[in-house]
Amino acid sequence: MADSTPDGEPITEQGLQALRAEIAQLETVARREIAARILTARGHGDLKENAEYHAAKEDQAHLETRISRLRQRLRNAVVVEPDHTQTARFAFGRTAEVRDEGTGETHTWTIVGAAEANRAQGKLSAESPVARALIDQPTGSTVEVTTPRGVRRLTVVRVV
Repeated sequence: MADSTPDGEPITEQGLQALRAEIAQLETVARREIAARILTARGHGDLKENAEYHAAKEDQAHLETRISRLRQRLRNAVVVEPDHTQTARFAFGRTAEVRDEGTGETHTWTIVGAAEANRAQGKLSAESPVARALIDQPTGSTVEVTTPRGVRRLTVVRVV
């Protein structure tokens, strides 16, 4: 399941929970904080020349845009469960140890939906070149993938 389907955007169950939590936080805590900033800035007088007020209103617009985009992602989200019958294959929602043959480094990566990708946390977008090359590969297989840093040889050490 490397590509988005016409039915929606693939996401893991954890990604869906995190998306819902972020929306809830933005719609409650963040909105209240912005409203309080606007109220405080209004108390400072003339709104035409009130930089604090205009900054708060601009931040409010950005917040509402972010909420709208996240809600759209939530509407399009399709939870894809990992296929636990293929325990020896690296697949969407699964975690594997992958060795970079060029550097000798071993990374622990999970293939996730594009919206929940976070390289620092070891979450690779299913749409990335590395994930596309590794998806459905069995333990022990080595693939070559072209990245911005050049061609990399990656070996699936084990599926966790």
